Amino acid sequence: MHTEHQMDELEAGEAAVELDALEPQEVLAWAIERFGRQLGICSSFQAEGCALIDMASRIDPGVRVFTIDTGRQPEQTYRLIDRIRDRYGIKIEVFLPDTRVVEQMVSRHGANLFYRDVNLRLLCCQVRKVLPLRRALMNFDAWVTGLRRDQWATRSNIRKIEIDHDHGGIVKFAPLADWTEAEVWDYIRANDVPYNELYDQGYKSIGCSPCTRAVASDADPRSGRWWWETGAPKECGMHCSIETGGFEHELAALLGGHGANGHVNGSVASSPAGKS
Repeated sequence: MHTEHQMDELEAGEAAVELDALEPQEVLAWAIERFGRQLGICSSFQAEGCALIDMASRIDPGVRVFTIDTGRQPEQTYRLIDRIRDRYGIKIEVFLPDTRVVEQMVSRHGANLFYRDVNLRLLCCQVRKVLPLRRALMNFDAWVTGLRRDQWATRSNIRKIEIDHDHGGIVKFAPLADWTEAEVWDYIRANDVPYNELYDQGYKSIGCSPCTRAVASDADPRSGRWWWETGAPKECGMHCSIETGGFEHELAALLGGHGANGHVNGSVASSPAGKS
């Protein structure tokens, strides 16, 4: 982290009050002015991320955008990334999971381990999403996400700016926190923003291909994620710390003591080489 960009809880709290009344574009402009090239927009190229890229590129065509490629993305997502890159003329920084750790996980549990047990699903998310995100965020002082408060119960209290203690105290922005799903789509349609064609096939939330499916038009947007699980959080650990006691030791074994940039999720990982 670059110390000139550090914020403490008091400053972030004051900024949160100021930013909460602002439109997403104003929040992005504030973030870009404050952090410049040390700000990164993290996008999985769902609707929210596409809208944010469009907004930010109008403010600063050189804004940095990065993504975590889990290796299990739908082909439609890869096609969309190419369209976004061409449309806005931006470089998209791609971070991949550690090949050695993926090899060990798949050798031990199979390619589709996530269907068998919640803890194996969380292990897969850790290896393919959380650890690469930890490594990615070491390149930034602040990051922008497409989180919205009405997406899921675990997201209902997110602020438009907060200190991200899961990533060593860097700053995390959620410019769309108070937007609804309908507002996101209104923006996409009004500005002809490229979006994932899977939305036109009934998908409402798009993650890895084997863990995402289409849902009814009136269904909760995240009900198509890990739909075979009962009572488990509809989260992967990228945006909230998940500790179950069920996958942490297995992850530590896969990392072999020297780790893919750090430690196991939760309390073990608390430095910027530490992500949860």
